[in-house]
Amino acid sequence: MSTSTWTSAVWTTEEFRAELCAFVSAALGVPERVEVVGVRPWSAVWRVTARGRSSYAKQNCPGQAHEARLMARLAHLVPEHIVPVLAADAERDLLLTADLGPTVHELGEATDPGTWVRIAVDAAVMQRKLVGPASGLGLTVLPPGDAVTYVADAVGRLAALPADDPRRLAPEVAVLLEARLPVVAAWGELVEDLELPLTLLHNDLHAENVVRAGDGSLRCFDLGDAVVGDPLAGLYVPLAMAQHVLGLPPAAPALRRIADAALEVWSDLADPVDLRAALPAALQLGRLARVESWRRCVATMTSEERAEFGSAPAVRLASLLDPTPLGDAAALG
Repeated sequence: MSTSTWTSAVWTTEEFRAELCAFVSAALGVPERVEVVGVRPWSAVWRVTARGRSSYAKQNCPGQAHEARLMARLAHLVPEHIVPVLAADAERDLLLTADLGPTVHELGEATDPGTWVRIAVDAAVMQRKLVGPASGLGLTVLPPGDAVTYVADAVGRLAALPADDPRRLAPEVAVLLEARLPVVAAWGELVEDLELPLTLLHNDLHAENVVRAGDGSLRCFDLGDAVVGDPLAGLYVPLAMAQHVLGLPPAAPALRRIADAALEVWSDLADPVDLRAALPAALQLGRLARVESWRRCVATMTSEERAEFGSAPAVRLASLLDPTPLGDAAALG
């Protein structure tokens, strides 16, 4: 089955189910049960039971079809940070991972700010370990110095779509974003001046994508959205989700505590004062990683799926006009 057919149109077919069962059988034995956990335009997940053992199988849409290869690589580089990989077929982007039980969210731990501190710190520690290998992970690279070019290109591309295209960026928003380009350039320069190395950004790191292993360590999963970029940009999703889950206003002390704990991991490479000063700008650049992953997903959606999700890249792009979880970065420009 070619990568062009890896979409929601085939994930519910008998042909694909047979292919999936063959993949599982080769790794674990013939499955007794294969249950659909979720089929979305960007990926599908199944809970598999084979020889009394529970695991999860996954495949992504073509734009995100790097996860199996990435997870196999991370299993060698940072096995202590991710869920155990039982099998990975990079050519077909079929992934099989161990079931470690409820997520941190399901355990009710996401209401504790300390949980978010640990999620952010663990992610930063993993990023430090991946600084060297990051260039060989085969992911989209979003360096801070290219931010203004990325935004300008995205605005031009999305604003030029027909008026009835759900992906279109509204003209009035395009005008505001174009006026914001000098500020975006300043954000990129401020972050670039820290001279932090590029590394892996999970790009969807929150309490529903983290589980607790038997030894108490936290393990992340769901890396289909991953990119390579400035490490501080990787704090955007966990800080935004912590703000939402904890019901906090921007720049709340608990959010600063989470951020400061993660910044400490990089404090030997840049002055902590400079890291804190640049963080709001870095968080804005983190929004671009979300634009990119949605762009990859929307590319192969059906017209019906685009009607529901097609606006996501434009919405994420427009969020550059909003304050970050740590306050407004616009003043930095």
